Amino acid sequence: MLEPRQGGLRRLRRRTEPETTGQPPTRAAVRNTKIVTLPVAYAARRAGGLGRRALGAPKREVEIDIQARTAQHMFEVLGELKGCAAKFGQVLALYEMALPPELGAPYGEALSRLQDSAPAMLPGAVNQAMADNMGPNWRDQFSDFTLRACAAASVGQVHRAVWHDGRPVAVKLMYPGARESVQSDLRQIRQLAPLATVFVPGADTRALAEAFAECISEELDYAKEADTQRIFAEAYADDPDFVVPRVVHQENDVLVTEWLDGIPLPRIIASGAQQEKNRIGLLVLRFVTSCVGRTGLIYSDPHPGNFRVLRDGRLGVVDFGACPPIPAGFQQVVADIADAAFNGKNAHVEAALRTHGFVAPDRELDIVALRTLAEPIRELFFPHTVRLTTKWLRGQVRRTIEPSLSNVGRQLTAPPAYTPIGRTILATVGVLAQLGAEGPLRDELFAALPGLRTAMERFNLGEGMAGRVVRPVTDASNSATPVSTIS
Repeated sequence: MLEPRQGGLRRLRRRTEPETTGQPPTRAAVRNTKIVTLPVAYAARRAGGLGRRALGAPKREVEIDIQARTAQHMFEVLGELKGCAAKFGQVLALYEMALPPELGAPYGEALSRLQDSAPAMLPGAVNQAMADNMGPNWRDQFSDFTLRACAAASVGQVHRAVWHDGRPVAVKLMYPGARESVQSDLRQIRQLAPLATVFVPGADTRALAEAFAECISEELDYAKEADTQRIFAEAYADDPDFVVPRVVHQENDVLVTEWLDGIPLPRIIASGAQQEKNRIGLLVLRFVTSCVGRTGLIYSDPHPGNFRVLRDGRLGVVDFGACPPIPAGFQQVVADIADAAFNGKNAHVEAALRTHGFVAPDRELDIVALRTLAEPIRELFFPHTVRLTTKWLRGQVRRTIEPSLSNVGRQLTAPPAYTPIGRTILATVGVLAQLGAEGPLRDELFAALPGLRTAMERFNLGEGMAGRVVRPVTDASNSATPVSTIS
């Protein structure tokens, strides 16, 4: 394990630049002004686009330019503000790979900056914030502390340090004023929802913003996060596949955990060998799904930045700020819907969805469109081994916004307790697609969801799979690629 940089205590004794902290803006007026520039600039681009089209510019060219410039502006502002706004930007950033290349390329750099965005607090501000949270003698708890942040967090930053007993630790420090900033953001984020149509035109982005707002506040409670991390650390202690750092200390808005040294997952995505990507993809899926039985909690933020590949090959996992409990009756819901989807007719699927609250009693449901929309997902369970790619994900995103299929999404309603599960599924699929992960993905789901396994077993026994052929697909933009086929 690498040792932290030396000289941290010497830096602690310097109260540099007291007038300028370097921390993100927390005053509501300042933050609101920055956010308000987004829809204003978007409206100006739309108006300018009309003028360009009147002068003969092709409609498609104008639309692509507006979308690309709006997306880049959005991520730059969200990355600067951090807090709730930056987390919203991170959620949207997962869908960068789901966009057509001509839209994704122009602002890939802005997305990259957002994943580990600045600004960070300057040393003087860090010293003051630590004193405010742990007392004026806080430095006595550490034998070394690096005042410059080594990583960014949604509402704070992470510092590398050495605890007084010699253990290397990570110190997560919340930005002063972060709670007030997030509350302001939650009010403003609803105004940004229409702009998200630059990513998924036609989607119900207001509903997405509402669901997001319900989840984000959990990340402001470091005491709760510490309790959650202790549950995960105990559940995965001495696991051959995973490492969850233990909590060393928690006080007010400071969380100290064991230091986890390893290769960040984004680096594996960018330059790792495909065999390693396949192995890590299976581990990511295994961790997310195994939480159901081991902890009774949902790991709802499987962002690439929250995973490390350790030297011994295990997958390290950090950031447990958003881990709500599994909804009561979850396994039965999965069993009922899976059985209807694999073994029932349209009426059975609709009945299962209505019974468990995914369709309001007074709302119509286009069950034919829903089953058409879900068929590519259903098909993933027939081959033993599949590969997920960004082309496949891009194809599914495009299908969801087709006029003939998009309305059914608005006919569905997720019970509040299931919102984090939806977020987890989407983020996990995004990570696997970025990795181009290939392997027996369904087996990981079967291990955690016995009702899903039973539904597939009934399908195999009832219809025997006779005459059913799952053909290899060469165009991954239409489907995931089955690596082994079933005849």
